[in-house]
Amino acid sequence: MTLLWLLGLVLCIAALAYVRTSLLNAGLGVGAYLLAMTLLGPAPWVIDLVLWVVFLAIAIPLNIPDVRRNQISAPLFSWFKKVLPPLSDTEQEALDAGTVWWDGELFSGRPDWGKLHSFPIPRLSAEEQAFLDGPVEELCRMTNEWEVTTERQDLSPETWSYIKDNGFFGLIIPKEYNGKGFSAYAHSQIAMKLASRSGDLGSTVMVPNSLGPAELLMHYGTEEQKQHYLPRLAAGQEIPCFALTAPEAGSDAGSMTDKGIICKGQWEGEEVIGLRVTWEKRYITLGPVATVLGLAFKAYDPDHLLGDEESLGITLALIPTDTEGVEIGRRHFPLNAAFMNGPNSGKDVFIPMSYLIGGQERIGQGWMMLMNCLSVGRSISLPAGGTGAAKMASMTTGAYASIRRQFNLPIGEFEGIQEALARIGGNTYVMNATRTMTAGAVDLGEKPSVLSAVVKYHVTERMRQTVSDAMDVHGGKGICMGPSNYLGRAYQSVPISITVEGANILTRSMMIFGQGAIRCHPFVLKEMQATQNEDQNAALTEFDDLLFRHIGFSLSNASASLLLGLTGGRLADTPDYPATQAYYRQLSRLAAAFATVTDCTMLMLGGELKRRERISARLGDVLSYLYLASATLKHFDDQGRHEEDLPFVQWGVEDLLFKIEQSLHEVLLNFPDPRMGCLLRVVVFPLGRRLTPPADAVGAEVARRLMTPGAARDRLLDGCYQSTDPNDVTGLVNTTLEKVLLADPIEARLAKAIHKGELEHDSDADMLNVAAESGVISPDEAELVREARIARRAVIDVDDFSKEDMDPTARKASASPAKTRKSAKKADNNPAKTAPSEQEAVLENQPFPPPEDKA
Repeated sequence: MTLLWLLGLVLCIAALAYVRTSLLNAGLGVGAYLLAMTLLGPAPWVIDLVLWVVFLAIAIPLNIPDVRRNQISAPLFSWFKKVLPPLSDTEQEALDAGTVWWDGELFSGRPDWGKLHSFPIPRLSAEEQAFLDGPVEELCRMTNEWEVTTERQDLSPETWSYIKDNGFFGLIIPKEYNGKGFSAYAHSQIAMKLASRSGDLGSTVMVPNSLGPAELLMHYGTEEQKQHYLPRLAAGQEIPCFALTAPEAGSDAGSMTDKGIICKGQWEGEEVIGLRVTWEKRYITLGPVATVLGLAFKAYDPDHLLGDEESLGITLALIPTDTEGVEIGRRHFPLNAAFMNGPNSGKDVFIPMSYLIGGQERIGQGWMMLMNCLSVGRSISLPAGGTGAAKMASMTTGAYASIRRQFNLPIGEFEGIQEALARIGGNTYVMNATRTMTAGAVDLGEKPSVLSAVVKYHVTERMRQTVSDAMDVHGGKGICMGPSNYLGRAYQSVPISITVEGANILTRSMMIFGQGAIRCHPFVLKEMQATQNEDQNAALTEFDDLLFRHIGFSLSNASASLLLGLTGGRLADTPDYPATQAYYRQLSRLAAAFATVTDCTMLMLGGELKRRERISARLGDVLSYLYLASATLKHFDDQGRHEEDLPFVQWGVEDLLFKIEQSLHEVLLNFPDPRMGCLLRVVVFPLGRRLTPPADAVGAEVARRLMTPGAARDRLLDGCYQSTDPNDVTGLVNTTLEKVLLADPIEARLAKAIHKGELEHDSDADMLNVAAESGVISPDEAELVREARIARRAVIDVDDFSKEDMDPTARKASASPAKTRKSAKKADNNPAKTAPSEQEAVLENQPFPPPEDKA
C-alpha cells in the first residue's frame, strides 16, 4: 500500500505537470496529496517526514521570488552566459530572419491539431488556373527534353521567346509593375508542372521567381529601382541572375572574399561616391545569359567616406552585365543538364551607390535581406521541382509496371516491384502534401526560415529515392539514353537539387535543428536575449521568469511523453476521424518526447551542440518527420478524406512515425551522458519502441493505385504534365496504359482458349485473325489487342545509335574551332542568338553528337 501511495504521488506530480499548472498551484496540489498520504496512508512516519522535508525544501524557495532569484536563478544566469554558443554575425542574422509557424507548435511538445486544420486550404484563383491550363500547358507541350539536353544544350529560341512573351519571369512581380502577381501556391504549382516535363525548363523559370533580383527589389529596392527594373524583368526584357557562391565560400557565405571598397570615381561624367568591386563567383544559374547581375560582396570604407566604421558587412548590388569590367564566363556543365549556369567575375569594377539594392542606406544589410528572401524562395522552388520529378516518376513508373510483362504477368504484380512502387507513391504523396502546406504558409505571410530548410532537404532527398526506385523498375528501359527515355535525365540531375541553396548534408546536420532549436523554442532565444540586457537587475529578473517557465515547460513535456507513452497517446486531444486518429495520437506522444529530448540535449551540451552534428542531424530529422506527417494528415483532410487515398496516407505517416522512433533511439544511444540517456529512454519509450514500418499489404495497395487509372491516381498526379499525344515520349506511356488495360480482359480470353486447345495458329498475328474468324473474339476486339501489343512494344523499346553517331570526332570535324572556343564574355545576351555557339562549345567534348531524327 505504501508503494501504491508513492506511485500515486509520482502520478499526481506528472498530472499537474501535464496540465501545465502554475508553480503555486502545483505546490498546493502536491502538498494536499502529501497531507492525505500522511493522514490516511500506511507509510511509516519516517517516510512521511522525509517527503515533507524534501517537498518544503523545494516548494518554499521556489515560491518566494527574492529567494528564488538570488539563490537559484543568479548562479544559473552566470552559468548560462558562459555556455551560450558563440554566434557569428551571419548566424545571428539567420536567426533573426523569417518567422516561426507550425514548427513552433512542434517544439512546444503540444501541437494544436485544431490550429493545424484551421489554416486555409491553398487554392488557385481563376486567373492562376487559366495560366496553368493555357501558357504552362503549352510551354510543357513545346519542350522536348532530348532536344534540350542533347541537340541544343539549351531551350529552343521559340521556347525562350514564349517564356518572355507570356510573363513567366514575372510570376511574383506585382501587377502594378506589369507582373502576374500570383500567389506562392500558384508559383509552386507552375514550377512543379514545368519540372515534371523538364528539369531544365523548371530551373530556368524558377530562378527569376525565387532568390533573385526581383524578390530582393520588391522587399528592399528603392522606388526608382522598382520602377525601372520590375516591369523590364516581368516582360523578359531583362534576364536576371544572382551571384552569391564563390570558390572559397559556398555554404559559409560569411567567409566570402569578394569585396567592394567605398571610393570616389567617375560616373556619367561626374565624380561620385561609389564602390570599386572585385569578385569571383561560380555556379550561377542564368549567369551566361543574364543581362542584370545580382551580386553579394563585403563592403569596406577604409577612407571613412561614409562614417567611422571600416568593415560594413555583406552588401547587395544590381549590376548590368554590360558594365565595363564585368566578365561573364563560359558555361558550367552540371551533369548533362542544359539550364544556363556559369561563372562570372570582375576586378575593380566601379559602380555608383544607386546600383546597391535599396541604395546607400542598405549597405551591410545584405545577409539579412538574403536570409529573409531565401526562406521564401527555398519554401517554393526546390520543393516544387522535386515534387514535379516525383509525380512524373509516379505517372510513368506506375504505367510502365502495368504495361511491361514478365512471365506472362505485369511486372507490378511482383512483390519486389510493389515494394519500389509503394515507396514511389507514398513518398510522392508526402512530398506533395509538404510542398502544398508550406506554400500555403507563405501565402499567409509567413517566412518560414526553419521549415524552408526542412522542405528543401526532405523533398529533394525523397525525390532522389523516388527517381532511383523508378529507374530500378524500368531497368534497361531507364538506363539507355535517347529520345524515348523519359527518366534518364532526371536521374542524372538528381544531385543538382541536393547541392544547390545549401548542400543537403549541411542543411541536415547544422541548419534544421541548429537554427530551429533556438529560433522555434518558446524560451531559449528569449533567454539568450535576456543575457544581452546591459541592466543586470532587469536581465536577472527577466531570466528568472523565463527560467522557471522553461523548467515547468520541460517537466510538462516529460510528463506528457511518459503518460502518452503509457496510454498510446489516448490522453491527447486529437481529431476524431477513426482512420487517422491513431496517427495524431502517436504524433502528439512523439512531439512531447522530441521536446523533452531537445531540452535535455541543449542542457547537457550547451554551445557544444554546434559541433555535435550527428545528434543535431537526428533531432533535426525528428522535427522534420513531425512536420511532414502533419502536412500529410492535413492534406488528406483538405482533400476531403477520400477513402481510396488512405493507402498513400497510411504508408506515408507510418513510415514517418517509424523513422521518428528510430531517430530518437539513435539520439539516446549516443547521448553525451549515458545515465541521462537511460533515464530519458524510460520517459520517451516507457513501453519500448512499438512502431513498425508500413505493412506489405499497404504497400501493395499503393502500388495498385499507381498502376490503375482512377480517382486516387488522378489526385496524386494532379498538377503533373500529362500528355495524351502518342507521339510524345510520356504521352505514349499514358495512351498505352489505357490500351493495355482495355485489352487485358480480351488477352485473358485468348489465353484461356489457347490453353483449352481451341485456337491453332502459326504466329501471334495469325492467332488474332484465327480468333476473330472463329468467334472467340470479335474483329474489333482483335484490332484493339493488336494496337495494344504494338503500343506496348513501342513503350518498352529503347534507342540505339550508329557507330558514326557515337563517334565524337565526327562532331569535332564539323564544328568551327573559332566558334567552339569562343568566350561567352562578349556574346549577345539574347539566348536565341547565343544558343548555337554555347551549344557547340559545350558539345565539343560530348561522347556522341545528336543522332539523326529516326522517328
